[in-house]
Amino acid sequence: MAFPVDLRRCQVLGLAGTACLALGGGTAGALPVADLLHPASARAALGLVGVYFGVVLLIAAWLLLGRLVRGPRPPEPRSLLLVLATWAAPLLLAPPLFSRDVYSYLAQGAMVQGHLDVYAHGPARLGGPLADEVAPLWRHTGAPYGPVFLAVAAALSGLTRGELPAGLFGMRLVALAGVALMAAALPRLARHSGADPSAALWLGALNPLVLLHLVAGAHNDAVMLGLLGVGLVAGLGRWPVLGAVLVTLAALVKAPAVLGLAAVVALQVRAGRSPAKALVTTIVAAAGTTVAATAVAGTGYGWIGALTTPVSPQNWALTTLLGRVTRALLEHLGSDLAPLAIPAWHALGIVAAVIAIALIWLRLRLRPVYALGLSLAAVAALGPAIRPWYALWGLFLIAAAPSTSVRHRAAAVTGVLALSVLPSGGPADTGQLLLAVSGGALAVVVLWQAHQAELAPALGRAA
Repeated sequence: MAFPVDLRRCQVLGLAGTACLALGGGTAGALPVADLLHPASARAALGLVGVYFGVVLLIAAWLLLGRLVRGPRPPEPRSLLLVLATWAAPLLLAPPLFSRDVYSYLAQGAMVQGHLDVYAHGPARLGGPLADEVAPLWRHTGAPYGPVFLAVAAALSGLTRGELPAGLFGMRLVALAGVALMAAALPRLARHSGADPSAALWLGALNPLVLLHLVAGAHNDAVMLGLLGVGLVAGLGRWPVLGAVLVTLAALVKAPAVLGLAAVVALQVRAGRSPAKALVTTIVAAAGTTVAATAVAGTGYGWIGALTTPVSPQNWALTTLLGRVTRALLEHLGSDLAPLAIPAWHALGIVAAVIAIALIWLRLRLRPVYALGLSLAAVAALGPAIRPWYALWGLFLIAAAPSTSVRHRAAAVTGVLALSVLPSGGPADTGQLLLAVSGGALAVVVLWQAHQAELAPALGRAA
């Protein structure tokens, strides 16, 4: 007998999940240095169990909601937006979770505010308490972000006067604004693509990765995707220049969004413009936006060189993993080529991504939104670095595709990636992994018991 599902049940279950996330994050999250607890302490251990308990509850609520969305009477987009707001609410005041990147954002904003070259120097040049919050790996690394995001971070730094709690809250509000733009754009993109708007919102906005990383982690990918989404919506209508401007602004947050300009051109061609006119209009709008945004931000064009910012040696991208294996084999053989293994695989990954993107657009040029989603997914999968939230680059737009099989695969990927990072954002040891598994297993037991309790009265009546 099936587990009874209704929108209210999904809303409450997901709220319980994010509430546990927020509470557990209070001792196990990516806390300020002064508040960090030793991972072996009882409070940190309890928090870690609570976070993973909440993650599993959230995933379960999302999957049940997906069943409802695929049912005969799916909820309206407006109802799903209310669910998203409800699930996100407990995370608004929670500490940063699953990453310390938000501290880098704040330090880089303070550097721009202080007229320091954020592309030539890392936060260590800023010094002070704010720089101490940045993960050691990135303290001496220049910013890999575009001038639009750094201008936002600098403005926030000026408003909060370097106060850490206010800065963290402000950066989360910026991320929430990006998520709101994503949610606003998805129904329109889905209708354009012939997909169900409710199903698109379920996969692209209510996705656990959005809540865990864009909201709880306050990542600037939310701003990039939000601007990209509304830019594509503008490109669908009578505002192709505005579309190009917004997509360019998204790329000036994080570079992968620049692929969206190809979709803006394709949408203009579909609307009846000549390819040459569409291309020239988009290039002019993008160039003008880039010059204006860089001038307003005052950061100069160092962001172009920052595109080659080195990646973390602990990163687990496919090409990096293959490079490590190759390097180990070459070192075992005593070859002098061992140091070149990882750079070579990174170069091969870039070439493979370019080829994949070309093939995608040749096949799907009449479906530009879907083609863009697959292209961004290829960039994330084949690039030199990957994080769980990078999967959202492609998922956000793939969600608007009328393909059930793609949706099922994306849901499976989401479930795996949602469980792949510790709430502190640091590497895991055996003890922490056991605690995380214990928290998830406890949630499974509670869900199973609730399932049995729901079935018991029905079985009694049937008997």
